[in-house]
Amino acid sequence: MAKILGGIGTSHVPTIGGAYDRNKQNDPDWTPLFRGYEPVKSWLEHKKPDVLVFFYNDHATTFFFDHYPTFALGVGVEYAIADEGLGPRAVPPLKGHAGLARHMADALVNDEFDLSVFQDLPIDHGVHSPLTMFWPPSPDWPGKIVPIEINVLQHPIPTPARCWKLGQAVRRAVLSYPEDLKVVIVGTGGLSHQMNGERAGFNNEKWDQKFLDLIARDPKKLVAMRHADYIRLGGTEGAEEIMWLAMRGALSPRAKKIHQNYYLPMTTAMAVALFEEPVRKGRASRKASARNPA
Repeated sequence: MAKILGGIGTSHVPTIGGAYDRNKQNDPDWTPLFRGYEPVKSWLEHKKPDVLVFFYNDHATTFFFDHYPTFALGVGVEYAIADEGLGPRAVPPLKGHAGLARHMADALVNDEFDLSVFQDLPIDHGVHSPLTMFWPPSPDWPGKIVPIEINVLQHPIPTPARCWKLGQAVRRAVLSYPEDLKVVIVGTGGLSHQMNGERAGFNNEKWDQKFLDLIARDPKKLVAMRHADYIRLGGTEGAEEIMWLAMRGALSPRAKKIHQNYYLPMTTAMAVALFEEPVRKGRASRKASARNPA
């Protein structure tokens, strides 16, 4: 049976991928960011997951406003790198786990989530910008992904509670997959930023820190908030934080945050947080623990 090892919440700012592509690891302006991803990279190298399930949003690169689905699940075996205006990044196409994805499509629809499904469509920086920071290709990607697009651009957008419930349904779907797979859940987007209007350039570091605390300690408070709250506190693009809620909803309540990094060098806050699922003890281990309490 498939198992979930943990989860990652991460910003997906395109300049993150650009800094990686230009080898800015030792640039003083970028070193704090790269160092913040190193523990996540090391954790993945140690855990060796087979699949990362990605909650992300498309930036009107592949999905357009004439047809922008609320939730769309990729079920293909490969996803090209999208051209976002400057040509595709020089990284390999993303590898999809079609078996898990199609199992998830069936499970989610039967769990009353009416999804769009797609294949043979390119994916933009919402996935691959942070992915190169903690799961870089060398020369190919270490494993496969299952992408789940969430609409945070065209209103009406799904509520925080709906994204939380989607995460819970994804957990049930993954854990019911009959093959032995190790899975990590990723939620991207945010944190506070606004790219347009009178508040263009807006940040709220105090809210960012509170969000990072609540997503680990009391995510139900975030679930109960309205979009207007997220936008007021974190800017219009701060609503992307609902994708972190989908990731957190796919983890157990006992998942523990074991690493966090926050960096605000410009108009967009950049953050990453790593969550680990509790280790399940087998029957023999539990009996041994009972005989030899710590």
